[in-house]
Amino acid sequence: MDKFEIKTSSSAALKHPADAQNRIEGRLKVTGAAQYAAEYPLENMTYGVMVTSRIARGSIKSIQSDKASGAAGVLTVISHLNRPRVPGYDKPVDQRKTRYYGQEYRLFYDNRIMHHNQPVALVVAETLEQATFAASLVEVVYDKEQHQTDLLDHLSNAVTPHRPTDSLRGNADAWRTAEVSIEEEYHTPIQVHNSMEPHATTAHWLPSGKLIIYNKTQFVQGTKDAFINYFNLEKDQVEVNAPFVGGAFGSASRVWPHEMAAVMGAKVIGRPLKVAMERKQVFNMIGYRPYAVQKFSIGATKKGIFVGIRHEAKGMTSVYEEFVERITDPTKSMYRCPNLQTSYQLVPLDVSTPTHARGPGETTGSFALESAVDELAYALKIDPVKLRIMNLADTDPEKNIPWTSNHLEECYREGSRIFGWEKRNPIPSAMTSEGYMLGMGMSAGIYKATREASAASAQLNADGSYTVKTSVADTGPGSATVFAQIAAERLGTDIRNVRFLWGNSSLPPAPGQFGSHTTASVGSAVHDVCMALTDQVINLALKGAHPGFKGRSKDEIVVQNGFVQTKNGLEKISCKELLKTNQLPELLVTKESKAGPEEKTHSGKSFCANFVEVLVHPLTGVVRINRVVTVVDCGKVINHKTAESQVYGSVVWGIGVALMEEGIIDHRTGGYINNNLADYHLPVCADIPDITVKFIDKDDSILDPVGAKGLGEIGMIGFSAAVANAVFHATGKRIRHLPITPDKLI
Repeated sequence: MDKFEIKTSSSAALKHPADAQNRIEGRLKVTGAAQYAAEYPLENMTYGVMVTSRIARGSIKSIQSDKASGAAGVLTVISHLNRPRVPGYDKPVDQRKTRYYGQEYRLFYDNRIMHHNQPVALVVAETLEQATFAASLVEVVYDKEQHQTDLLDHLSNAVTPHRPTDSLRGNADAWRTAEVSIEEEYHTPIQVHNSMEPHATTAHWLPSGKLIIYNKTQFVQGTKDAFINYFNLEKDQVEVNAPFVGGAFGSASRVWPHEMAAVMGAKVIGRPLKVAMERKQVFNMIGYRPYAVQKFSIGATKKGIFVGIRHEAKGMTSVYEEFVERITDPTKSMYRCPNLQTSYQLVPLDVSTPTHARGPGETTGSFALESAVDELAYALKIDPVKLRIMNLADTDPEKNIPWTSNHLEECYREGSRIFGWEKRNPIPSAMTSEGYMLGMGMSAGIYKATREASAASAQLNADGSYTVKTSVADTGPGSATVFAQIAAERLGTDIRNVRFLWGNSSLPPAPGQFGSHTTASVGSAVHDVCMALTDQVINLALKGAHPGFKGRSKDEIVVQNGFVQTKNGLEKISCKELLKTNQLPELLVTKESKAGPEEKTHSGKSFCANFVEVLVHPLTGVVRINRVVTVVDCGKVINHKTAESQVYGSVVWGIGVALMEEGIIDHRTGGYINNNLADYHLPVCADIPDITVKFIDKDDSILDPVGAKGLGEIGMIGFSAAVANAVFHATGKRIRHLPITPDKLI
């Protein structure tokens, strides 16, 4: 219905896909022409506002909505008492297919309250103001029960999840008998995504029974499949549109209550309905990075060779689902170590289910891992960079198979050179600058690099232009631009000659834009389909009557700059003329792309090395990041401009994680104290230092045909540890509880 299409424009500096190509949708965004989920001006639009619970555990005793229903402009008030039937609510859960083990939250399913701020009613009115006022008139009486929201008070209730991630190789206690060892505990608090665009959904049921959704989502096909299942619909009865997403970072990777509220409400009133969440609602209703407690033990020989590692982690989850994150994954694969044990347990609490947040698990786990390795380096009196290089893993120690590629050592050496690591005095508290204590710290990062099944179509049009389509969402990293670049190169044409369509579920299916697999997955599909289209164009030319192609083989023919021609360019025919000669309005190819057997024989990972310099005020304890150097091994860089922007974003959030961000729950009520952007502290422009980003930029030809590995997450992995390590170097004080606030240093 609203497939998003852009005819691309070329940057002046564009010479090949690795150069800095401007975003093809950039002008639309900066001029306000790009439409987000809450910005579609549908005819007869209505507005929904959710009423949420004021308790964290219990049940609804009664709901009085008469005042709200009688208020001006109100169309309906929906709750568990009168919601429309949702057939999918009553289907048994197939735990083999769920992303989270347990029972997904079902909006207005019954009267149970499982967390603070849980939706209990939806008020629908002609205007947002009318819906907001009427929502304040809804009176809810609860039977309150004792709730538990404090992870630290309930660590003894930790259980092993149904999908365990524990691992063991060698002797679990080997670290204890090592010549040098450390054992410490690290804490990371709740962190909330707080993307620029609040979560919103606009839904409309057509008279034909077709459901149209305009949504903030990272997974267009996932949203479509969810509502097909909820309402027993056919595939062609649901269409999801998400061409523009104002940031998500994992928060839009599943269906949340407001999405069902919009669809449910639109079904009741028979008109388009928009439901946009308030910022304070996002804190309780949308997932978050969960609080985690990690006990990390590591031992080495006096020369610095790792002997044994033990990594124990406990995190929070809801009582109705198990959110399992990859918190111990970096420990399993980062270093060569013959003896290793990891364990991960969950503490069920009366909270909403956490969800994936940029670098889900790895961001948290690497803080403990890279802090502990730094502490070990000091205990051994070995330079932290040297210690890491000494313990590089030649193959993946977890899977015992070769890497698809690994240039981590080059990251270390290049980062050290650019940063000037050799100028660092290894003694803590020994360096100063203009009255500040100066510290230098570093860390490494590792993140999975995978390729998921994806599909795309490519079409040669009658005017000689090309159209490439896939349903993938673009949440801001510049994916649409990258795919247009890949298409242009494979089709032998200028990027201005390519139209790219994305963000609509009726287009060829693509995986969600998360997990740092989008370029490797969808990029491979675009590569494959464009190569297939080129092949068909050549075949069409060879079968035609053009005398210059008679008797020639496919290897002698190329498609370049709008022409099918011999490699020497002496014989050619325009693609436009080729279609006309064969009486074809267009030539279309659709193709699915999948990973090959290399996925099982090799281990794909992206790597990085982070170097951070901090200045710490000796009296106030205020920490300022002075400069950052990040070197990344993410395979081939398709677009340096958008790639650098991705790493800048990782560093900025890394600064927030290290120094500021902390979701604070008032355990008396179970609700957040700082559920707004004034009290939940985030980095602003004044907090951002000079950031240098360097890419190794070497193809990973084993992982995928475009040579790229994951980039979206890797820049955050280990970064908070680099900051903590720099703070220790500056002050001699080791901070193991994030964030690193002044009160912990004075």
